[in-house]
Amino acid sequence: MLIAAVVMWFGYQLASSRGLPFVLILLAVLIMAYAVITQKSVFGRHVYAIGGNLHAALLSGVNVRKVNFWIFVNMGLLAGVAGVVFSSRTNGAQPGAGNMFELDAIAACFIGGAAVTGGVGRVGGAIVGGLIMAVMSNGMQLMGLDQATQQVVKGLVLLIAVAFDVWNKRRAGAAR
Repeated sequence: MLIAAVVMWFGYQLASSRGLPFVLILLAVLIMAYAVITQKSVFGRHVYAIGGNLHAALLSGVNVRKVNFWIFVNMGLLAGVAGVVFSSRTNGAQPGAGNMFELDAIAACFIGGAAVTGGVGRVGGAIVGGLIMAVMSNGMQLMGLDQATQQVVKGLVLLIAVAFDVWNKRRAGAAR
């Protein structure tokens, strides 16, 4: 409740000074929708099952081809939404405008708690990872680091996040 109150206060402050950004509303709707889909629906449970263990999901009766199809449809929809939002923010569309954003997205997921092996992770964790990556990118730009150095730092952060995940899995496996 405290976190919700802080978020609502922050949203009110944004809205009263310059108006509430449309992207923030869109992001909030997407976060709530995907949190419900992944945690409360059969489709979400099937996605986690396939990510955790494909063979076990097949043996459990999950229609893997159908679920994979809808995952790809979903990713296409989200890529389209991201392209429209990014093009509107830059007031133009360039073919290479989103190059290297995939590094940020993957790093955000791993920082947010998604596992290398799959089947683990939450929407909120990915959002926290995305915020960390955004703050890190903004800080490096404010410091005046060139683009190549920024990519190296982001790559190192991703490498550390993946190494930590693998180390955690091995430690948990050895404890059993």
